[in-house]
Formats: sequence, structure tokens, C-alpha cells
Amino acid sequence: MRLERDDLEALARGYALLGSGGGGSTTMLELILGTTARWPLEIAPVDALDPATPCLGVAFVGSTMLLGERMPGAAPFSPLLRAVERWLGHPVPAVCSLEGGGMNGLAPLTLAGSHIVVDADCTGRAVPGLDQMSLFVDRVPGLVFACETGADGVALVEATRAIDAERVVRSAIVQAGGVGCAVLAGFTVGDLREHAIADHLARALALGRSFLAHRSAPLPVLAEVLGGTLLAEGRIVAGASSGADPHVNAVEIAGLGGAVHRIVTRSETLAVLTDGLLVAAAPEIIVLLDAVSREILEVTELAPGRTVAALVLPAPEWWNARPERRARVVPSAYGLVDLDAA
Repeated sequence: MRLERDDLEALARGYALLGSGGGGSTTMLELILGTTARWPLEIAPVDALDPATPCLGVAFVGSTMLLGERMPGAAPFSPLLRAVERWLGHPVPAVCSLEGGGMNGLAPLTLAGSHIVVDADCTGRAVPGLDQMSLFVDRVPGLVFACETGADGVALVEATRAIDAERVVRSAIVQAGGVGCAVLAGFTVGDLREHAIADHLARALALGRSFLAHRSAPLPVLAEVLGGTLLAEGRIVAGASSGADPHVNAVEIAGLGGAVHRIVTRSETLAVLTDGLLVAAAPEIIVLLDAVSREILEVTELAPGRTVAALVLPAPEWWNARPERRARVVPSAYGLVDLDAA
């Protein structure tokens, strides 16, 4: 696939949709890629490459809002790439995305001038935990994470347990100031065929193109052309955080015809209830829009008085292919019981 400069906006809107209310704003990477990348960019399908080709994934970790204060440099992943290649003892010529929702969907394109960009992703949507990367979920051996520690430092962890990698990397990122770069390596393109979501960039681009072409259409029409369903439309009248987990929030929407909708969020949107009945839940991708401007919203932008719409898009098939995979992304995986779809 060849990406043209004019495709960047559509691709970014597609990844914003797949963020399910999280993943961070794509604006910064749109600006960086728009001025520094050498267009057009070539994107390789997984099946087009030798399965033995070493690969890595890149992402920004932590509070992506802080990147507005700490702009990444021209080559933010370079020190981490050197570290993992020293550890592995060989070059890694290919790169894929680790989190195909929000800004991190665009992250591998920053390496398009030096690496083969592979159309595969390790989540298919935004998720909060590094241990939820598909390669960890399927227990691919030999994975190694490198991340920033601040002051030009690099931490590298090779963990048998996925949760250990999540905790060590997260701690290092906190020390680095709350946000930083991370690189996952130790796998091949062949591993991506079984243990990742193929053609995810192509899906994001198609979604973004459809969204831009029909942005002003009636909401049910927009949902349909995106391959989804309109769940709710109305004005946010209240919001509250959970007493058990302050990171969990719920907003109440006074819907059309008197319906009452409740949107449950953490770092992403996890569930929608209408008149007390569950109508959508992760791993389905729940998209929040400003019903007037059609801006794609993050969960931090849900405030009383705003008129919003909630759409649901199908979950990546990879997550539903095995029960142990699905168990890692349903609401109960975040401690929210009774919100898993049957």
C-alpha cells in the first residue's frame, strides 16, 4: 500500500475513531508527519515479507497530554532502537504499531524513512496496559521492552510475565516525567501473522475516509457507513467518578424520546447502557462524537451540557477468536463487574 500526504488526515481520523475515546490526540503526530515524512510512504502487508524478518513496535506511553508540554524530538525512538538492537545482537529492519487507536496508530510512520512499516497492530484499538499487547496476551517468548527513564536514560526489561513488563515500564515512565517512548522487540513478522491484527492500518484509513466523506450526514447514516450502529444521542446532564476506582467515570445522557443513557469510561469508553440495559461493551469500539461539530471526542472531553452521540463499531476479530484473549479486554478485566456483554 502507498500512503500519500493527502491520506494523513483520513488515517488520523480513522485511528481517532479506533481509540474508543482514548489513545491520545493525533494532532501532534499529524503535524510532525506532515512536515518531516518523505511522502509517499510504502506500507507492507504482513504476507508480503519474509516471516523471519525481525520486527519491533513503537508507542508513546503515559499521559499523552503531557506531550503538548514536552514535544518529542525529530527521532524520539532512536535511543531505544539502539538499545534493543544491542540487546538482541542484530538489526531490526521492520516496525509495526503497538496500539492502533489514537496517536499511537501513527507512531510507526515516524520510522518510515529507516524501517519497513508493516501493516499489523498489537491491539486493534486503544488499551491502557502494555500487558494487553497481543504478543503478550498470546505469550510469545523472548519479548523485550525498552523505554525512557528521563535525562537520556534507557531501561530495558525482558520479562516472562506480561504484568512485570507493564509495571517496570510504567514505573520508568513515571520517573521520566509521566510520558515517554517505548519500543517492544524480540519478535518477527511471522509472529505477527498469528499474534497480531493484520491490515489494521488499511482499516483505519478506510474508516477515516468514510468519516470525512459523510461527517455531515445524519448520525444514523454516518454510523452505518462506518460499519457500526448509533447507540445514543443527547445532552450530558451529569457525571460522576466511581467510589471504588477514581479512574472510572460515568456520564448520564438525556437521550431522544426520554431514554436515559449511561457511558462508562476509564482511559477508554468501556460500556454503554440505555435505560439500565447494557447495549455495548469492550472489546467493541465505542465512538463518542460531538453531535453538533462531529468532533471525535476523548473521554476527558465529556462534560455536562455537551450534546454527544455514541456509536459502536465491531471489535477486531482477533480478540473474540479465543476466550482467553477476550477476557483481557472486557470491562471485568478493568474491575467493572456485570458490564461484560454475553
